[in-house]
Amino acid sequence: MAPIGNAAKARLADPVLTRIVEQDKIPWYRKKNLRVLYLLLLPTCIGIEMTSGFDSQMINTVQIAPAWQNYFNHPAGPLLGIISAAYNLGAICALPFVPWLNDTFGRRWAIFLGSWVMVVGAVIQALSINAAMYVVARFILGFGIPFCIIAGSSLMGELAYPKERPVMTSLFNALWFVGALVAAGISFGTQSVKSDWSWRIPSLLQAGPSMIQICFIFFIPESPRFLISKDKREEAYRILVHYHAEGHSHSEFIRAEMAQIENTIRIELTHSERSWFEMLSTPGMRKRVLVGSFLGLFTQWSGNTLISYYLNDLLKLIGYTDPNFKGKLNVGLNSWNLVNAVLISLLVRRFPRRKMYLTCATSLMCCYVGWTVAMQQFMQHRSEMAAKITIFFIFAYSPCYNIGYNALTYTFLVELFPFAQRAKGITIFQFFGRGAGFFTTFVNPIGLENVKWKWLVTYCCWLAFEIVFIYFMFPETYGRTLEELAFLFEDKSFAEEATLKVEKQIHTELDEWRTSYRPPEGVTTYITAAPRARASDSFHEFGRWP
Repeated sequence: MAPIGNAAKARLADPVLTRIVEQDKIPWYRKKNLRVLYLLLLPTCIGIEMTSGFDSQMINTVQIAPAWQNYFNHPAGPLLGIISAAYNLGAICALPFVPWLNDTFGRRWAIFLGSWVMVVGAVIQALSINAAMYVVARFILGFGIPFCIIAGSSLMGELAYPKERPVMTSLFNALWFVGALVAAGISFGTQSVKSDWSWRIPSLLQAGPSMIQICFIFFIPESPRFLISKDKREEAYRILVHYHAEGHSHSEFIRAEMAQIENTIRIELTHSERSWFEMLSTPGMRKRVLVGSFLGLFTQWSGNTLISYYLNDLLKLIGYTDPNFKGKLNVGLNSWNLVNAVLISLLVRRFPRRKMYLTCATSLMCCYVGWTVAMQQFMQHRSEMAAKITIFFIFAYSPCYNIGYNALTYTFLVELFPFAQRAKGITIFQFFGRGAGFFTTFVNPIGLENVKWKWLVTYCCWLAFEIVFIYFMFPETYGRTLEELAFLFEDKSFAEEATLKVEKQIHTELDEWRTSYRPPEGVTTYITAAPRARASDSFHEFGRWP
């Protein structure tokens, strides 16, 4: 493991709560309240990325439709680039406002307002009368999406039971492919419409996922961590009891979880200025920002935008011009993407983060090298076999990318940044990711038009750099709760202070009620392996739990 991995590991808090969670052998699907929570998180949070997936495939597949090409006078080069890139440009412009809305009004209101912005953008996009109006509509769509993504990923990580949190936050990105598949299927189906509605219908339906979020967002609770930061601890405690302990207010796990969250957030806020300056004011935060920034670049500069937005141009280069064939291939590609993305998301609990990221970047580089060679052979020899091998690598790319940059992105970000800086940290990631996305979606058609297959060489070189950066800079965050990772890069004394306060809080509370409370049959409440805090340790007595 790289040195930074060992250094970060040395500063981790003692995994008090993790040990308690490991004793819980009851699966989530046998817990009624947790089942309901996850069912509601599906349309409201996990489904947010469906909008991004829908957009990338919608703008990809409408280019195949002759009606769209004729209506906008066959856009190419810079015009085609700005049509695709306007979505990311809108997202960049929204980012300064996102943390303020998240930290002031909460995760749910950020999702609600961002969804309404995207509904307005989708309607304008469907009614566009020229390319300028179409670009403005895509800008508005992009302006709304970061409010939802940053709030939704944070809310997912902060509401989910610790055991399922990595899977839930991994599924957040996997649902991107649901939107992509739906868009590919709808756009393929509307190709037979002999009018402008062949592209206006998919454009209008892009509002669908946002309307679902608007309808269901207030059926789920607010983040307990946000509520605690606003001194609403009783409401936060009731939420944790209801969903994480199935209503058992005497659960030792809930008392431990509440103690850990409350004490850690108090320590964080005590040492936090809640400003943008603090993101660079300490060595620990600078390391987080560096890792989060480059992760944003990696998620967009690894060649994925080339396939997502310009599959039509790629297929043209290898001799496939039939719209019917390209439409079917696009639907098949997105179906394959969805299947492997979901399967990989379900495996994230089994493997360390660094190993998955290194496997991802290495396999992507191998994939792109093979793809580049295959395209070069076709361009030089017009070999049909080379064209088929190129399509193979396009399909092989998806699982390689999903191993790390899809499955782990928001899981890793939620673990990397503490609560006090989480919204700002994910915003910085979004800034670099959207900036990289804007750049690549703008220059990809120019590069493909001017240098053909040689454009892929730039991705091969960048992917080699990604491997080196991940090995030396990415910390390991596997197997800990969010609070146990809160001081990943900070002075070890902060982690020890939080751990000692949590342990003392737990044992003080539990010693009082263990003698008088007999748990219901079948409820596991006994804690093992958590050592008592020393009597000499300072401890501030917080209010009693109900």
